[in-house]
Amino acid sequence: MPGAAGGCYQVFALTRYAEGSFTTVREFLTNIKKSNYTSVYPVKFDGTEIDELHIDFNTILAKLKEDQAEKEANYQYFRSVFQHLSIGLITFKPTGEVQILNTAAKRMLAIENLGHMREVEGINKELALAISDLRTGGSELIKFAHPDGIMQLSVYAIELFHRDTKIKLVSLQNIQSELEDKEMEAWQNLVRVLTHEIMNSIAPISSLAATIQGELYDKLDREEEVGLADMEDYALAISTIQRRSEGLTSFVADFRNLAQIPSPKFEAIRIRSLFGALQVLLQHQLEQGQVHYRYRVLPSDLIVYADKHLIEQVLINLIQNAIHAMEEAPVKELELQAQLDEAGKIIISVSDTGKGIEEEALSKIFIPFFTTKKKGSGIGLSLSKQIMRRHKGNILVHSSPGKGTQFKLVFNA
Repeated sequence: MPGAAGGCYQVFALTRYAEGSFTTVREFLTNIKKSNYTSVYPVKFDGTEIDELHIDFNTILAKLKEDQAEKEANYQYFRSVFQHLSIGLITFKPTGEVQILNTAAKRMLAIENLGHMREVEGINKELALAISDLRTGGSELIKFAHPDGIMQLSVYAIELFHRDTKIKLVSLQNIQSELEDKEMEAWQNLVRVLTHEIMNSIAPISSLAATIQGELYDKLDREEEVGLADMEDYALAISTIQRRSEGLTSFVADFRNLAQIPSPKFEAIRIRSLFGALQVLLQHQLEQGQVHYRYRVLPSDLIVYADKHLIEQVLINLIQNAIHAMEEAPVKELELQAQLDEAGKIIISVSDTGKGIEEEALSKIFIPFFTTKKKGSGIGLSLSKQIMRRHKGNILVHSSPGKGTQFKLVFNA
C-alpha cells in the first residue's frame, strides 16, 4: 500500500513542521517576555512560510531592541540630569522605602545613603515631620544645622502615582544665601526709613532748642528781662518741640506694634458674615466718601480658618486705603470677593476704581514706613503682610495707574 505509506509520511512531515513552528513561536514569545531581543532566526531565502515567519520575528525583535536601547538611553539621560540638579530630590513609597536620592540631597543631609525615610528623624526631627505631613503643593521652611553651617531648607512635596504605586517626591532647596540677601536689603531699607523719619523729627527739635538756649543765655549775659513777646516766641517754640516729640513717640510706637504681632488664634469664620460686618463698621466712611460697596462670596457658605480680629484688621486697612485712593475718582466702586480656587486655596480680594499705584511704588508698598499718602504711618500694608505670613498665606497686589488696584489675600489649603 504505497499510497497509504506516502500519506502517513505527509502527515508525519506536517506534524513535525507544525511542532517546529510552534516551538519557534513559543521561543519567540519567551524571548519577548524576558526582554531578550538578541536572538536571530535563520533565513534561507527559499520563499517558504518559515522564512517569512523568521523575517517577521527578526524585524519585531530588532524594533524591540531599538526601543529598549532608546528607553535605556533616556533613563540614563534623566538619571544624569536628576543627579546633577542643584536642588535635592527624594522619592519614596508609602512604606517609607526610598527609591531615588540625588547627589544634592545627599550633600544637604550630609549622608552617603538613605534606605528608609525614618532615618531622616535621626538627622533632623523637624525636617522628618515636615516631609511626613506635607501634601501635594505643600511647602515648609526648615532651619537645618549642617557641617558647613546653618541652612534654610525650602521643603516642597508632591504626591503622584507610578504604575499604580503612590510615590511622594520631596524637593530640598537651600535658600540661606537668598534669605541673607533679602534680610540685608530689608535692614538697609528699614534703616533708611528710620533714619529719614527720626532725622525729620530730631532736626527741628534740636534747632529750636539751640535757638531758645542761645537767646536765653544771651539775655542772661546782658541781664535783660524776658518780655511778653519773647515769652510768646518761646512758648510757640516749646509747643513745636512738644508736637514733634509726640510725633516721634508715635512713630516709635508704630514700629513697636509692627514688631509685636500676636500669634493667630484660629477659628472658623463665615466670610459672608465678615463682609457684612465690615460694611456696617465702615458705613459712615463709605457714605462720606460716596463709595458704592458690594461683596460676593462663592460659594455663599465659604468658611476660612483664621484669626478673626487680625484678618478684620487687614481688611479694614485695605478698605480704608481704597476709600482714600478713590477720593478724586469719577467712579467710586469698592468690591470684596471671596472664592475657592482650583488648588483649594481661599482667595479674598479687595478691588477699587481709584487712582492706582505707580509701578515704582509697587515694589516698596510692603516696606515698613513707606507710604504714598501725605498723612500716613506707612505700617498698614507691612502689618498686613506680616499677619498673612503668620497665617501661612500671602498678600498680592495688582494695580493699573488711573484704573484701580486689587489686593488679594491668599489662604493656603
